[in-house]
Amino acid sequence: MVIDVNAWIGHYPFRNVGAGPLELVARMDEVGIDVAWVSHLAAVYWRDPTAGNPRLYSLTERHGSLRPVPAIHPGLPNWRSELEQARDRGVTAVRADPTFYGLAAAGPEMLALVDRVGDAGLPLLLAVKLEDGRQRHPNDAAPELDPASVRKLLRGSGAARLIVTGADRDFIVQVHYGSTDAEAGRMLWDISAVWGPPENHLTHLVATIGPERFCFGSGMPLKLAETPVARLDLAGFGAGVRRALESGNVER
Repeated sequence: MVIDVNAWIGHYPFRNVGAGPLELVARMDEVGIDVAWVSHLAAVYWRDPTAGNPRLYSLTERHGSLRPVPAIHPGLPNWRSELEQARDRGVTAVRADPTFYGLAAAGPEMLALVDRVGDAGLPLLLAVKLEDGRQRHPNDAAPELDPASVRKLLRGSGAARLIVTGADRDFIVQVHYGSTDAEAGRMLWDISAVWGPPENHLTHLVATIGPERFCFGSGMPLKLAETPVARLDLAGFGAGVRRALESGNVER
C-alpha cells in the first residue's frame, strides 16, 4: 500500500499543467500509488479557496482511490462551517496555505484553526511551496512557509497534527530540533522535496530523526511521481521502514 498525501486535481494558473481525476488515477497506476490525498489546485489562488471544495468532493466521490483534502481559510467567516462539513464528511485531513491566502503563517487566524483542528481530530496539511522557486511565474509572489511559523503552530495546540509538504532537509531539521519530543511527535513530513542520492538527505534524516516522522508525497501533477519512488528505491531501506514511509505512518 502506497498513500500519497500530496496530490492535486485541477489546473495550475501559472503553467500549462494540471490533471483531472481520470488522469490522476492513471498516473497513480503507472507508478504504483494506491491512494492519493488530493486538493483543488486552482482554488489555492482564489480569494475564497473553499469555493473549490464542492467541486473537489464531487470529483473524488467517484474514485475510491482519491481522498479529498478540502481547503480551510481561517481568515474568512465560513471557516468553522467548512471545517464542520469536512469532519461530517469523514475526510482524512484538511489543508490551509496561509501564505497563499495573504495571512500571517502563524498569525491569530492560523492559531485559531490549529486549535480547532486539534479538537476535531483532523490532521492539517500545509505546503512550504508548490513548486521550485526557479520555475515560478513573476506573478506567483506568495512567500514560502517558514520553519519558525511551523514551530509556532505546533505550540499553538497540544493536540493538532501537522503534515508539511515540500520541505527540504534544512527546513525539517530546523523545526524538528527546535521542537519538544511531544511536538515533533505530532509532525509528519512528506518526502517530495527531500533529496536522495548523491546527497542522501533522505537516508540521513531517517537515520537521525527517525522513519516515523516521514510519509510519501509526490506533488503531482506539478511534479513527477516517479521521483519520490526512485528516492525510496535508491535509499535501500528495509521492508519495515519502507512500509512505514509509504503508508504506515499516515495510517497511524
